[in-house]
Parts: sequence; structure tokens; C-alpha cells
Amino acid sequence: QVQLVQSGGGLVQFGGSLRLSCAASGSIFSTYVMGWYRQAPGKQRELVAIITGGGRTNYVDSVKGRFTISSDNAKNTVYLQMNSLKPEDTAVYYCSAQKIGTATVSFWGKGTQVSVSS
Repeated sequence: QVQLVQSGGGLVQFGGSLRLSCAASGSIFSTYVMGWYRQAPGKQRELVAIITGGGRTNYVDSVKGRFTISSDNAKNTVYLQMNSLKPEDTAVYYCSAQKIGTATVSFWGKGTQVSVSS
């Protein structure tokens, strides 16, 4: 069983920055694709960014150029640096781990609130 422990988040003004962290309970980055999802009130959970063990990344269009996903293999930690935040980025953000070759997320973090005021 893999545990994903999230930290970071909070309240920030329009245009501000926040960094989210997700620490995995083991060295899983070589066999799992790590990601960040978010869910705003009344909306479906959406994929924000992913990173593979080889460092390849992908982002939803709405955050490209503003968010950066990265990983520190030595610390088993994935980060989401969020810059130029907008009120529409307000959501609960979830860390995810999806085993390579599978179609669904294997493990979820507990979620952390990010709120952006206008």
C-alpha cells in the first residue's frame, strides 16, 4: 500500500504563487506516473499535470506556462509549483499515483485546498 502525504496549499491573492508537495511512502516513481488533479465545487475532478519516472511532463491547457510539476527521486516527493494564480484555480488539489500500464489511479493523496482571491 502506497501512502501519499500532501502539504502546501492555502489562500493566496490573484497573481500569487503556491507550491504543493506530495511525499510517497516508497520509491515508486519508476513504476508509477505521478500527477496532480483538482476538483472545484460542483465540478468534476480534472487532471492538472503528470510526470513520468523519466521526467516527461504534461499539463492541462489552462495551466500551461503557469504551473510546473517536478519530482525529487531522492526524497520520493512530487511538487506542483503554481504561479500567476487565478480565481479559477481555486479547488481541492489531489496528488495521484497511477501504475504504468493501468487505466486508473492507484493511490490518492487526501487533498489540499487552494483558494485564490480576486
